[in-house]
Amino acid sequence: MSEPTVSPKTSTDFDSGHFRTVLGHFPTGVTVVTGMAPGDRPHGFTIGSFTSVSLEPPMVGFLPQVDSTTWQLMADAGSFCVNVLSSKQSDLCWKFAKSDPEQTRFDGVQWHQSPSGSPILDRAVAWIDCAVEDVYTMGDHLFVLGRVTALDADADHNGLPPEPLVFYRGAIGGFSAEG
Repeated sequence: MSEPTVSPKTSTDFDSGHFRTVLGHFPTGVTVVTGMAPGDRPHGFTIGSFTSVSLEPPMVGFLPQVDSTTWQLMADAGSFCVNVLSSKQSDLCWKFAKSDPEQTRFDGVQWHQSPSGSPILDRAVAWIDCAVEDVYTMGDHLFVLGRVTALDADADHNGLPPEPLVFYRGAIGGFSAEG
């Protein structure tokens, strides 16, 4: 059994790889955040760092990298849509996580517009449409705070909950509740 890493007051006193490995033990849902760029071009990227922020008013947030080209393309629209992926959408997780050209990410992807005009990926577990409330710089990431304007769930329209896609220790897989 290894000794725990104790960190003094500065974050530079431990290895960033170890930091990432330890935080990888916290499972997260897998989302694709989408938006429109000028010229009505859809854009999107895989985001695991998504969170509910407030019930009153309803707000959520996500954290793209400061230098994210995808976020820069979407930011001027003033809105975005969070698509919660199902366990059957692992292909979309990887497709939108790649740094391939922006123009090809939506090739072959079925989607329709949210009330704000952002893409809703067909068969997503849930979608949350938002207006950008504020953007904060936080280290090497931005925190994009969104006010929820519309949302829905039940991608299969059968009343049964689909299995969400979960990221854990560098891998993805499904989750089904016990009880």
